[in-house]
Amino acid sequence: MPESAEPMPTPYEIKKHRTANPYEEKFGYSRAVRKGPFVFVSGTTSIDTTTGQVLYPSSAYEQTLKIFLEIISAIEPWRNKRGRRIERSVWAGWPAATMVFGLGFVNPDMRVEIEADAVVL
Repeated sequence: MPESAEPMPTPYEIKKHRTANPYEEKFGYSRAVRKGPFVFVSGTTSIDTTTGQVLYPSSAYEQTLKIFLEIISAIEPWRNKRGRRIERSVWAGWPAATMVFGLGFVNPDMRVEIEADAVVL
């Protein structure tokens, strides 16, 4: 078995990862959920968890960098300690997509929200 923070859950066991992000409590969700080797990271924005304020309100670029760090930290407890591979995909063509229009983000300073899926062995 690969060395990891905890053993791989059984195929039917669901594990949840919570953070200090105030929106998790407010809207009732977990930052990440793991079932077997699959990890699903919730939509992530650039929030300072100590103040609840949006970080970098005028920069989509800086928000994106912060979000990727948050996603990595959500997956970190479950990753294989012997190696690390991070892969980003940007699809051109006809990918599956989710599009939400009209209402905007829960905070007008948010410019970017990213969801992520991972496989950890």
